Amino acid sequence: MSSDGTPPPKPVDAIHVRGLRLWAHVGVLEQERTHGQWFELSFSLRRDLSAAGRADDLEASSDYARGIAALQALAAGLRCRTIEHFSERALDCLEDCFGPLPMWLELSKCRAPVPGFDGLVSVERARRW
Repeated sequence: MSSDGTPPPKPVDAIHVRGLRLWAHVGVLEQERTHGQWFELSFSLRRDLSAAGRADDLEASSDYARGIAALQALAAGLRCRTIEHFSERALDCLEDCFGPLPMWLELSKCRAPVPGFDGLVSVERARRW
C-alpha cells in the first residue's frame, strides 16, 4: 500500500506462453482417466520486465521454461475428473514456480467425448489478475 492507502499499480508487462500441449489422464469418463488425452494450456504472468530488459538478465524475469517443465510433470502424474481441478493444480504449479504473481490460464480439452461435437472445451482461470 502506498502512503495514501491505495494499492500499488499492477505491472502491465507480461510473459505469455501459448499452445502448450499436455497429455493427461483427466475426465469424467473412466476411459479418459485410463487412456489419457491431449489438453492445450496457455498462461500469462504479469510482472515488471523492465529490469530484465535493461540488464538482459533472466534472474530479473520469470524463466518460462521452468514453468513449462513443471506443468509437463504435473500433467504426467495427474489423475482427476475435471478440467477445473486440473486448472487449479496448474495455477498452484505456476505459483510454486514463480511466486504470487498475477497469473491467468486457459486449459482446453482438445477432444471432448461429446457425440456430434468436434470443438474445444476450455476453462479460463486467474489469480490476482
